[in-house]
This record gives sequence, structure tokens and C-alpha cells, in this order.
Amino acid sequence: MSLTFTNRTALVTGAGRGIGKAIAESLAKHGVTVICVSKSADSCGATAASIVAAGGKAKALAVDVADGAAVAKAAEELLKEYPVIDILVNNAGITRDGLLFRMSEADWNDVISTNLSSCFHWTKHLARPMTRARWGRIVNITSVSGIMGNAGQANYSAAKAGMIGLTKTLAREFAGRSVTVNAVAPGFIKTDMTTDFVNNPEVSSKILEAVPLKRFGEAADIAAATVFLCSEEAGYVTGQVFAVDGGMAM
Repeated sequence: MSLTFTNRTALVTGAGRGIGKAIAESLAKHGVTVICVSKSADSCGATAASIVAAGGKAKALAVDVADGAAVAKAAEELLKEYPVIDILVNNAGITRDGLLFRMSEADWNDVISTNLSSCFHWTKHLARPMTRARWGRIVNITSVSGIMGNAGQANYSAAKAGMIGLTKTLAREFAGRSVTVNAVAPGFIKTDMTTDFVNNPEVSSKILEAVPLKRFGEAADIAAATVFLCSEEAGYVTGQVFAVDGGMAM
């Protein structure tokens, strides 16, 4: 099935690498103009450059998504250039793993701010023009950790579970204006963030025992689900959480 995008502009956070980069590049291949956001100007710049080199349309925007004031300023400037950001993909995320009794307050706050609060800030500032246009797509990249929990990730699991609650609530708030809000929950995906355990045979074999498909996913698997949810064809899908996890959370 071919997917339809007509003169759409998307903003993808955490677009400098891994899943975010794959999503940005996949949207661009469908003719979407993509604003690639990351904290590092070099990483989002490299993604935007690769899209342009492939014949797509993109620009880089370096923003610390955990900084609400910085997000508000960036959104204000973007909306002067673009009448509406049609598609918002909240993907940016970090980990600060550790057992609860050893977890610092800073590790808790950093993960909540980057992974969860950033969704609030971007959506608050970019969704109103979507509602006025009566068309919009918001996709939050959560995690199976937000569905199942994961020892050593109290901060990460809490943030990702919060994204699911936010997704379902905003889907109800925006439905009357034809703006859909969905979430994609990756399982164990081969990215820079997971290199240590993917490349450790002992650790990876234990992880794969919990994955019915017995393999790690690819960033392209998450991009495919996300791009569908951003398309015209997904207009009757909202408030849903799509686990792309090889069957872990079924």
C-alpha cells in the first residue's frame, strides 16, 4: 500500500541518530519536509544534510528538548516560517539507568524532562495550528518499558508510561479537530543506545529469550509504523499504542 502525504511538514525530535534519524529519513522519502531536531547541531545537521543529498527537503534545528523555554522560542520561530507543522514526532529520549535506591534525583529529573516533559512542550506549542487547520498527526515514541516496566529503569519506564497516558488524553482532546495522537512502543531495537547489550552475546541471548521473534528490531521497523501513523491513510486511528517489539508485550 502506498502512503499519501500532500505538502506536509514534520518535526522529529531526537533526529540525529537511531530511531529518530530513520523516521526523519523515511518521512522525507515520502515527500515530507522534515525539521530535524536534536540537542547537537552536528547530529541533526548530518541527518538534514543526508536527506537533502538524497533529494529530500529538510532543515536542522539544535534545541535542548528538556528546556521548556528553549522549545517555546524555537516553536515560535518555526511558526513564522511555516503556517503549520502538520506532523510532530516526539522521539527524543535518554537513559540514566540504575536501581531505585541508587538513583539520584538528577537522574530521575533528567529522564523525565527529556523523555516526557519535552512531549508536553512541543505539543503545547505546535498543536494549536494543527487544530485550526483541522488536520494533524502526533506520534509519541514510547517503549515496551512503559508498558511492562523494567528493573533498573524506574525513571525511563515512568516517563514512557507517562507518554502513553499523555497520548490517550490528547487523542481525546484533539479528536474533534481531526488531529490524531498515537504512540509507537519499540522493544529491543539495534541503535547506538543499545550497542552494549546487543554486542554482548551473554546479555543479548538472555534478552532474546523474552522476544518471541528471537531477534532484535531495526530502526526501520519503528520508522515504518510511525510513517503509517503520520499518513492520510491513518486518519481513523487515534489514541492507540503500537508495540513494535517482536511480540514481547503481547
